[in-house]
Amino acid sequence: MKRSYGDRNTKALSEPVFLILTSLAEQPRHGYALLKDIEILSGNRVRMSTGTLYGAIHRLLEDGWIERREQEDLSRDKQAYGLTKTGHRRLEAEVDRLERVMRIASARLRANEVLS
Repeated sequence: MKRSYGDRNTKALSEPVFLILTSLAEQPRHGYALLKDIEILSGNRVRMSTGTLYGAIHRLLEDGWIERREQEDLSRDKQAYGLTKTGHRRLEAEVDRLERVMRIASARLRANEVLS
């Protein structure tokens, strides 16, 4: 069953979900590779536990944002994940939302500097 989040193109993603989708936008990855890439993407600021990661992966699979991928270089114990078209569109929507928020915040900061 798919979850309903209202308008899925405007609701902010949590940082862990944003980082997972961002990591998978580059290439399919297995869990450990995701954990390491998320650390790199966040400048070592975000370190997810395996429980948090696999809970998010489970929800993203249910929502159809990611899918399991076959990779010949992985053992049977490791499962790779990749973005679906839906996941790609959702990540693009979040990037657009963040860019809009950044433009607004930057404009307000510049306006406040003029007044100071």
